[in-house]
Amino acid sequence: MAESFRKRTGWIFLVVMVGQVLLVSAQVQSRAGVPVIEAVSFGAFSRVQRATSSVVGGVRDVWTNYASLRGARDENQALKQQLAELEIRLQEQRALAARATRLQALLELKESTPLPTVAAEVIGGNPNATPGVREITIDRGTADGVQTSMAVISPGGVVGRVIGRPAAHAARVQLLIDRHAAAGAITERTRAGGIVVGAGGQPPLKMDLVSNLLDVKAGDLVVTSGVDGIYPKGYAIGWVETAERGRGLYLDIRVRPAVDFGSLEEVLVVLVPPRPALTDDEKAAGRSR
Repeated sequence: MAESFRKRTGWIFLVVMVGQVLLVSAQVQSRAGVPVIEAVSFGAFSRVQRATSSVVGGVRDVWTNYASLRGARDENQALKQQLAELEIRLQEQRALAARATRLQALLELKESTPLPTVAAEVIGGNPNATPGVREITIDRGTADGVQTSMAVISPGGVVGRVIGRPAAHAARVQLLIDRHAAAGAITERTRAGGIVVGAGGQPPLKMDLVSNLLDVKAGDLVVTSGVDGIYPKGYAIGWVETAERGRGLYLDIRVRPAVDFGSLEEVLVVLVPPRPALTDDEKAAGRSR
């Protein structure tokens, strides 16, 4: 009981003292003429306000920076997407320009060829072919006048010949670099005659049956001779890469094709049925002319 009374008395005394201090502070003025209690309370509240303002300002700056960063990231993503779309459009335009160039060259070849021809698009190859066998498929067939063994050419030169029985709107073409393909040929410079066949390797063509006594040099242009009855005379086959004396009677001649067989997209089919190959006398007469 006595202890409780002492505690109550202590709290009453503390309250009275605080009250007196507040009364005195309210009456006493600072040098600036402001009551001391007002100055003290203002200073305390100003510190609280300063701390609160700093916290709010920091939060606002963090949010602003986050929003700016988020906006910059979104803008960067949008710019990347626009750049990708522009690159795709540029590639499309380049492809269209390349196709227009190829078609222009094909048209010029068609106009300069005295023989009837029909343009065809390459629609497939033969990925399951055995090594050394090279074929493509074109979108022209019997409905367009295409027949077996008709010659196929391109602005670069001789491509090959139609093989098998064509469908109404498709046909298989044996490329000249096929190991079973062959074409009568002569060198344009010296008119040395022989046969160009697919040989595999690099370069993928070779010219056989050319006598060791004939003049053939690297760089000579090899063209069709027409003696095989399939390929018209005078179309480019390729260029002699090497010409060396062979072990027997004939030169060992390697020929680099004039046609890039890996990038064929459009060709011309010569609408002239094959004829029998020329006899030796006819070959000799042709060379003399």
